[in-house]
Amino acid sequence: MSTLTDEVENLRKQVIDAKLPKSLESRVQGNLEEILRLEHDISSRVHTEQMTRYVEWVVSLPWNTRTRDILDLVRAREILNKHHYGLEPVKERILEYLAILTLNKEHHRAPILCLVGLVGTGKTTLATSIAESMGRRFVRIPFGGMSDALDLRGQSRVRPDAEIGLILKGLRFAGSKNPVILLDEIDRVAEGTRGDIMGVLVELLDPEQNAAFTDHYLDYPFDLSEVLFIATANNTTNIATAVLDRLEPIQMPSYSDEEKIKIAKDYVMPQLMRESGLTSENLTIDEDLWPKLVRPLGYDAGIRSLARTMNALCRKVARMIVEGKGKSFHITAGNMKEYIEVY
Repeated sequence: MSTLTDEVENLRKQVIDAKLPKSLESRVQGNLEEILRLEHDISSRVHTEQMTRYVEWVVSLPWNTRTRDILDLVRAREILNKHHYGLEPVKERILEYLAILTLNKEHHRAPILCLVGLVGTGKTTLATSIAESMGRRFVRIPFGGMSDALDLRGQSRVRPDAEIGLILKGLRFAGSKNPVILLDEIDRVAEGTRGDIMGVLVELLDPEQNAAFTDHYLDYPFDLSEVLFIATANNTTNIATAVLDRLEPIQMPSYSDEEKIKIAKDYVMPQLMRESGLTSENLTIDEDLWPKLVRPLGYDAGIRSLARTMNALCRKVARMIVEGKGKSFHITAGNMKEYIEVY
């Protein structure tokens, strides 16, 4: 038995296990028959490879696999508080949102959240916390700089280099048909193709349409109605009105310096020290120094600059320990310039 015949037999088993819709199963079985028929035709090698790849994609999609939701508001609040300091109004809105999902399990018709705020204010990590609190898998699709709607919807298999779209790629990665999919920075798509991309977003976010979302590569409707979409944006100016109508914007506040100090001490620094292999004996920071550390290079609404500063400090100390320059370092106003770039 040839290698190709083995591969086709293996795919046949996967087709049966995948429990595909009947019409799609017939199409796929037809493709497998054709692959075997063209096995010895060298001129059709590229064609058979394309068909094999198509069948592999079809059987790898989660047609019937889903995770069981955990809809427990007490647990959700604990997870939100574990990962995020402050942001009380935002957390309250998210808990209300989860309450609607709890009451409306059958229809999943909660409005789609859109977290709006400046860079580093915690939009993406809030989305991962929602997924964690619900026990769902998490997929992030970045829209920053996206220049073609086909990136989302896939390319027709007529093209030799055709690829499936990011939405179905995300579902394959998640391995379930009800993940949380984060549509990240939907306001930052390329200017020239914004209209086309917004058109696909309208279809994705509309519960009447997304139950039969058709990817050009798959060329068969896939039910996205169980996916929980969450969007983020820096602002809503560049988002089409038709898309905004389907979203419920939540404004992310900027952090005050006091909040940043608390976040740096209790969240950022302990995590970075763990990742760097440092302990509290290796690195201590003078209490009076924190206000300078959270704003070393001027104002920043989020905590990205803060995280970079802390990261640079941990790296520097880790290197000095490895080079044998000491085992315990105390950072003060007098020596901070040796460790951190400041004005």
